[in-house]
Amino acid sequence: MHQLRRLDDGLDRGEGLTLSIIDRRPGLRVGLLLTPPMLWLGAAYLGALGALLITSLWTQNDFTGNIERVWTLENFKTLFTVEVYRTITVRTIGLAALVTAVDALLAFPIALYMAKIASPRAQRLLVIAVLMPLWASYLVKAYAWRGMFSADGPIEWVLQPFGLNTPGYGMVATTVTLAYLWLPYVILPVYAALERVPDSLFEASADLGAGSVHTLRRVVLPMAFPGFVAGSIFTFSLTMGDYIAVKIVGGTTQLLGNVVYDNQGAANNLPFAAAVATVPIVVMLGYLAAARRTGALESL
Repeated sequence: MHQLRRLDDGLDRGEGLTLSIIDRRPGLRVGLLLTPPMLWLGAAYLGALGALLITSLWTQNDFTGNIERVWTLENFKTLFTVEVYRTITVRTIGLAALVTAVDALLAFPIALYMAKIASPRAQRLLVIAVLMPLWASYLVKAYAWRGMFSADGPIEWVLQPFGLNTPGYGMVATTVTLAYLWLPYVILPVYAALERVPDSLFEASADLGAGSVHTLRRVVLPMAFPGFVAGSIFTFSLTMGDYIAVKIVGGTTQLLGNVVYDNQGAANNLPFAAAVATVPIVVMLGYLAAARRTGALESL
């Protein structure tokens, strides 16, 4: 019994020593906390990306349809030399940039009103209103816009008295649908950035004789810039990889996501699908590098 008590005391002293070492070294504590999720990230995410890149260097036998594990750049040659794939790539990047710009223009006045004009109660209600679309199903929202742009939909009813018709399914419908889907991801970061702007800056700007437009341009927009950058990363990346909304409201429009989906599905050409999938990855890496160079990410 006495030996068991001494053993327990030794274990308690060992645990106390371990805890004291962890308390004295914050870096060690952070490392212990982050190691499990980082291992999972490395195995699941980076491992999947590695498998994707390796698969893109294989090819498919035209006769049997089997994957031939022979190293080749033929898939990338097809991707960059065939006109239709270059057009789809440019269209996808252009659409991602357009959706990002539309969301930024729509998000700024909403976020500014929420952060600096609305009362605390109205502010809470507006935050809930911005978050509520995120609770609805992606497919429900996409199909709702399909009904809006249909030949007998509400947009047709509104435009008909002016002698206009609904634009139907295509790039316009895709842009509107994606801008609606990703708008909350821009409003919230911009709102968070503007909420941190002290009211004294507005008073100081007014005392120095600056008008509303000048204050907006020289004070508000620079302070909101990190929020715009953070929101643009969401909208740009999500648009680059989207293919479901395009299938629903895009008509004959194709983006890179559709090419990946079609080649890994009906065409069953997994190596080429993997090669196409590397394009959004490379574009997003370049986009993140450009965003990092602005210094906006460090101030979030």
